[in-house]
Amino acid sequence: MLFTLTYILYGIATSAYLTFFISQEKKIRSTARCLLFGAGVLHTVTIVGRYIEQGHTPLTTHHDTVSFFAWSMTWAFLSFRWRYQVKNFGTFVSLLIMVLLTVGAMSSTRVIELPPALQSNWLPIHASIALLADGFLAMGFCSGVMYLLQERELKKKRFGLFYTRLPSLDSLDNLNHHCLTVGFPLLTLGIITGSFWAKQAWGSYWHWDPKETWSLITWFLYAAMLHQRFIAGWRGRRGAILSIIGFIAVLFTLWGVTFLLPGEHSYVN
Repeated sequence: MLFTLTYILYGIATSAYLTFFISQEKKIRSTARCLLFGAGVLHTVTIVGRYIEQGHTPLTTHHDTVSFFAWSMTWAFLSFRWRYQVKNFGTFVSLLIMVLLTVGAMSSTRVIELPPALQSNWLPIHASIALLADGFLAMGFCSGVMYLLQERELKKKRFGLFYTRLPSLDSLDNLNHHCLTVGFPLLTLGIITGSFWAKQAWGSYWHWDPKETWSLITWFLYAAMLHQRFIAGWRGRRGAILSIIGFIAVLFTLWGVTFLLPGEHSYVN
């Protein structure tokens, strides 16, 4: 019931952001922001309720993982929004949050018994850090999409729906940079805490499980992105495309590996 109410409130917030995107009425934007904040608070209560119901951190099923991913993205955006103002960023972020929650709504909510390997204090530490990293990297994906849409309008010299509603290319590039510089350290910390958990659970820090391997591939993609950005000056369009590619790798690591490449982590999602 709590998740259903949360889903509905996110849906209303997203509808308000879309309405603002079209109308550009500032009062609607303030309403949308308040609704998203309220949805984030209710989502927090939902996660706490799942914790009470399960008796352990709710990060071990596909439903819970996707739900926490959406929660992380919500609060990553709200924490960012308090420091910076990026025109209509909330519209794109709320749409992606709704996509994640829709996936979670279609997943089983049954409570499972934790396997021995998951009965560890490293579970909430590693999983929450990794998913919080995904939340910031997801915002980088949104900024990349916005950049490509705005650039397309400018190149065609036909200033349509997006041109007046999206920030400048420089603002979007700076936004992408911010999301990357916050998300990448968290991704690194998530891999490090995961290796300590692997040592406790399986006796070695790394044993090339498919999810471990793809986590490392994703890390190298973002490391290369940062390197090229600072050393070779890959900004703008290249940075936007790399953010989109990197996020696709994040999604494959989170979901694709679980369903296509079974391994020790298969039961996590």
